[in-house]
Amino acid sequence: MNTFTRFAFILMLFPLTLFARIESHQFDSASQEALYVQLNKELRCLVCQNQNLANTNADLAKDLREKAYEMVKAGNTHDEITEYMIARYGDFVLYRPPVNNSTYLLWLGPFVFLLIALLALFFFIRKKSSKDDAPTAEQLKSARKHLDN
Repeated sequence: MNTFTRFAFILMLFPLTLFARIESHQFDSASQEALYVQLNKELRCLVCQNQNLANTNADLAKDLREKAYEMVKAGNTHDEITEYMIARYGDFVLYRPPVNNSTYLLWLGPFVFLLIALLALFFFIRKKSSKDDAPTAEQLKSARKHLDN
């Protein structure tokens, strides 16, 4: 690799560093820090939807992390912080929402789709095997000839 190619490659990687997230928080105890880390893993980014707060750099996620940090520093418990987030953003803010009337489809939906897929596969295989068992036209002709003789 020549010098120009290396330099061009380094320049292409440079913009990626702009997306790096660096947050520095000071906690009064290790238990506060552990609570903050746990909350960041349990709360969902409402913009990204498939990531928790710890794994995204969206602006709303930054705000939620900051609010969680403030509440942890203020001495709020895990339950108080999650109740606050649920009251403000609904059950969707939880990465693992509770099973209740509004989330049954979320929890049971994959199993229903799996059952439907297995039933479709069963009927497909059954139909295919019944076609394989049916005699072909040539087999019927040879059977008639055999009976006529």
